Amino acid sequence: MRKKVYGLLFFTALSSIAFFSIHCGNEAKLAVNDTTSLANPTYLNHSDSVSYVGMNACKQCHASIYETFLQTGMGKSFDLASKTKTSAKFDSHKVIYDKYLDFYYQPYWKGDSMKIIEFRLKGKDTVYKRIENITYIIGSGQHTNSHINNTNGYLHQSPLTYYTQKGTWDLPPGFEKGFNTRFNRKIGLECMSCHNSLPGLTEGSENKFSDIPNGISCERCHGPGSAHVKEKTAGHLVDTSKYIDYSIVNPGKLPVDLQFDVCQRCHLQGNAVLKDDKSFFDFKPGKKLSDYLTVFMPKYKGAEDEFIMASHADRLKMSACFIKSFSPSDASNKLRPYKQALTCVTCHNPHVSVKFTDKEVFNKACQNCHSETKNKTVCSEKELIRKKQNNNCVACHMPKSGAIDIPHVRVTDHYIRKPIASKEAKKVKEFIGLYAINDANPKKETKGLAYIYQYEKFDFNPSYLDSAKKYLDDKTIANIESNFSSLVHLYFAKKEYAKILSYVSTLGDTKILNTMLVKKSWDNKQAWTAYRIGEAYYSGSNYSVALNYYKKANELAANNPEFQNKLASTYSQLGNIQEAKNIFYNIIKEDPTFVPAISNLGYMCLLENNTKQAAILFDRALSLDPDYELALMNKAGLLIYENNNKEAKKIIEQVLKKNPTNEKAKEILKSLFNGKK
Repeated sequence: MRKKVYGLLFFTALSSIAFFSIHCGNEAKLAVNDTTSLANPTYLNHSDSVSYVGMNACKQCHASIYETFLQTGMGKSFDLASKTKTSAKFDSHKVIYDKYLDFYYQPYWKGDSMKIIEFRLKGKDTVYKRIENITYIIGSGQHTNSHINNTNGYLHQSPLTYYTQKGTWDLPPGFEKGFNTRFNRKIGLECMSCHNSLPGLTEGSENKFSDIPNGISCERCHGPGSAHVKEKTAGHLVDTSKYIDYSIVNPGKLPVDLQFDVCQRCHLQGNAVLKDDKSFFDFKPGKKLSDYLTVFMPKYKGAEDEFIMASHADRLKMSACFIKSFSPSDASNKLRPYKQALTCVTCHNPHVSVKFTDKEVFNKACQNCHSETKNKTVCSEKELIRKKQNNNCVACHMPKSGAIDIPHVRVTDHYIRKPIASKEAKKVKEFIGLYAINDANPKKETKGLAYIYQYEKFDFNPSYLDSAKKYLDDKTIANIESNFSSLVHLYFAKKEYAKILSYVSTLGDTKILNTMLVKKSWDNKQAWTAYRIGEAYYSGSNYSVALNYYKKANELAANNPEFQNKLASTYSQLGNIQEAKNIFYNIIKEDPTFVPAISNLGYMCLLENNTKQAAILFDRALSLDPDYELALMNKAGLLIYENNNKEAKKIIEQVLKKNPTNEKAKEILKSLFNGKK
């Protein structure tokens, strides 16, 4: 299990350490300790017993680097919401309207607290409003500021983002075109582990955190630092002009492929599939990324100019400059092996913001190879055009462009190539398949999961699920057992619950519950499998067996309100109303904004004829989500019970306006009102 300690460490003799500290900018050709193999180094901080110490400990010896790093995109990646942190303009901006869900949004400050109001109009009257406090701002402000609200440690993204390049507010990426999840998008470990330092995720949850650092820290690229601090405070100093200090990782002294993996951990965002028994906590600098996760991207013929925002590593690897220079085992310069290859740090000093880096730094990186003095290829563009561009290599060969995953931004395309004529870029886009960016030979099951994730997270195209099936064998009992969680996941996504139950029948409930689904993990993989099987049984009204699987899901992931809610609902179906109520109360105590539990508790009160409390709970649920169908239907039922058919009719019509396929609502409207509207 990951160990982590944050705090300011005080120790003596700091000034004597500074001379021997790692300085990543040293370009001298140096010797390496002959007793240590560079290709297979043993870094002390790769041990699981080494803990994280926090940036303040690093600051004691590396003050100047600390100060400049704070100004980088990484250093400013995440912080508490404040007027100092925000890059947004709050004056004279227009209200943002989501035409698909009929909600308006507006951010504002109340004193030192940032808030977002969500409201709905009927004519000029406000018929609904919800105000949420913003706890965190995520994003450096170079491209965006997005916003997170924290409810008892549960983090959710809020439905407004500020796009700094255009100076405009809009819905966040992925919230557009009817996919607005409002205040309910979970911010889980995958998101937080790249946009922030390694946080403290509460075991058995998806998005509850016990510890939330403010920004990416030194140890994300150098690894946990307690061993390094211990070595230096004990006086074990290393002359880094001659030797590698193996108490901590210096990415600049890694072989090229491992150095790339440090950057790729976050600058290769796409469809990430974890290896068996791995989590987003596990990768450490100096290790091989493909041992922990495989990142997939959809590949299209005729779409070479399209890329996502965090695709820097993938795009760079497509470049002839990279391909010709790359040699993973090249150690001709043993302390600076990347010097003979094109890597991220060839152009970027990770300790200094690009905003404070002169463009000539990047141009000189190109000229190191493309210069007449080295008898290598130089720019073939006409001199007049080159002068017009001020001989800016990057402007022509790495042009800025829009990212396909984030609106309102323009980012540098790291695919270095000759400028493409516009007529050449207009090709028919043809999907080829998902390909693994950082793993040449991913396992079949890994590919299958990648297609499932592509469907669930990025594109609801059923063909992805058909592709997934090709990689998930189920011809034998051994196949089913080996691929069990993935097969259940696949057919849950396809809503083919009978197929899930056929697999369960083949292996047997006893074996599955007692020997196959027994392991807790940060991704709650086995808990989700139990939950999905429970849903399959529940859909067939087999509540008693479904209960066993929901219990198992909650045993493995005790802090998932979704699992708890379904467990309580099943107790209700089996007549154990008090147990159901107890669980619903616990959910609401833990997360007061979890609408399904509030609505369900209201229904429990209705069953006990406590109509007053039921009405309060239904109204509370609808104050958080005015379109939540179960709460609307239950409130309509309560009004009918109280002979208030007129108000009940309004609610049923509201349900049908949003969901014309709700058969139950149609029946109520027909039976009580003879179909008249």
